[in-house]
Amino acid sequence: MAAVTRGSVAGVMGAVFSALAQFVLVVVVTRAFPASEAGAFFTATALALMAAGVAKLDAGNGLVYVIARTSGHHGISGYIRAALVPCLVAASAAGVLLYPRLGVLAVLLPVMVAGDVLLAATRGFGTMRPTVLLDGLLLPACQLCLVTWAALTGAAGWLPPAWGAPYLLLPILAGAALRHSSRTPRGQGLPRSPGMAPQRSCLARGQGVPRSHPPDVAAQRSSLALRRSYLPGAARDLWRHTAPRAVAGAIQAVFQRLDVVIVALLAGPAQAAVYTAATRFKVVGQLANQGLAQAVQPRLVRALADGEPERACELYQTTTAWLVLLTWPVWVAYAALAPWLLTVFGPSYGAAVPVALVLAGTMMVATACGMVDVVLTAAGHTSTSLVNLVAAICCTVALDVALVPSQGAFGAVVGWSAGVLVKNLLPLWQLHRRYGLHPFGRHTLAALRPRAWAAA
Repeated sequence: MAAVTRGSVAGVMGAVFSALAQFVLVVVVTRAFPASEAGAFFTATALALMAAGVAKLDAGNGLVYVIARTSGHHGISGYIRAALVPCLVAASAAGVLLYPRLGVLAVLLPVMVAGDVLLAATRGFGTMRPTVLLDGLLLPACQLCLVTWAALTGAAGWLPPAWGAPYLLLPILAGAALRHSSRTPRGQGLPRSPGMAPQRSCLARGQGVPRSHPPDVAAQRSSLALRRSYLPGAARDLWRHTAPRAVAGAIQAVFQRLDVVIVALLAGPAQAAVYTAATRFKVVGQLANQGLAQAVQPRLVRALADGEPERACELYQTTTAWLVLLTWPVWVAYAALAPWLLTVFGPSYGAAVPVALVLAGTMMVATACGMVDVVLTAAGHTSTSLVNLVAAICCTVALDVALVPSQGAFGAVVGWSAGVLVKNLLPLWQLHRRYGLHPFGRHTLAALRPRAWAAA
């Protein structure tokens, strides 16, 4: 559990830095440009992230799942290629379609997707360091520096290239980290794909090595033959698990940023800027949950695959305790300081205090549910997760269309809040009904004991 705690804390710390960098970036843009130009920039970045999220096809989580269940390293490169190729094709197609609207950001979509998928593969090997260093620290820091430079020049047209340029580094550095992770020993044995018994060489069956070849040559030939026979099934094994999640991942990516786009379309870019500023802190909850999930997901998959529900319950309750402990003070402080904090973006942004209050209350409920969707998908219920996400996004869109034209940013946050509650409460009920899992229990207090802090 000490390793889980260390990985979780590292993921959350990276998420905190990323959230602060994004907050400062929004302050820089709103202070340097009129609300209409700032809103146009925020809408463009939201649309780019939404398109990249759809094009990823949730292949990253699929890689975490199959790599975590595979002993040794044979066949891993086949899984990675099987994940990358469809994602790059989807990202390229999205880039062509969105180029008239996004310009240079559309060109960068394949780069953004490749970097994310390669980083996910490193997490499958049980390491959080590349994700924290690259996605949590380096990327947001570079974006903040370049966007600040663009703001100092006063040229709004430079904002999208400045924001997107750091993504060029991500696949290169993530690929290097993946090569390092794949060379690190992590146990013996041959690959075990989901639902398939491990294949055994002649050595495993005790048949010995043919006398006509030295032992090392025979072992190399056996390994090569195994990989050749295994690689054709890599895509099938990966996408059998990932296909339902590909749709769910696309919906999740749309759900996270659709509200900004809807506000821009129905209420104008100025209201989109106000909404983005007031809800900027929601990324704290999203990234904190993501940081914990990235650290715990491989271990959760192994626990459920090995038939250890008690271990899965311990992981779920421990991460929920950490999530509440680390984020609730942020939401309470944000609700209390919102009247002052929102004026940092500019005098006109102070009117968005009701938006901030709804945001804070909703995120406290959501974090108290813990990583419900991650647990549900780790248990194999990907189709159920998809249904939950569809229900959440339908709820959000319906309320946004009804409320945004008259209520602007406040109508958008009401729709978003309803969707978040559906997205968390539905799987919480499903986990309780099927497995008797709860986000709080006897493992909660154990996670908060001083020795757990010391282990971190």
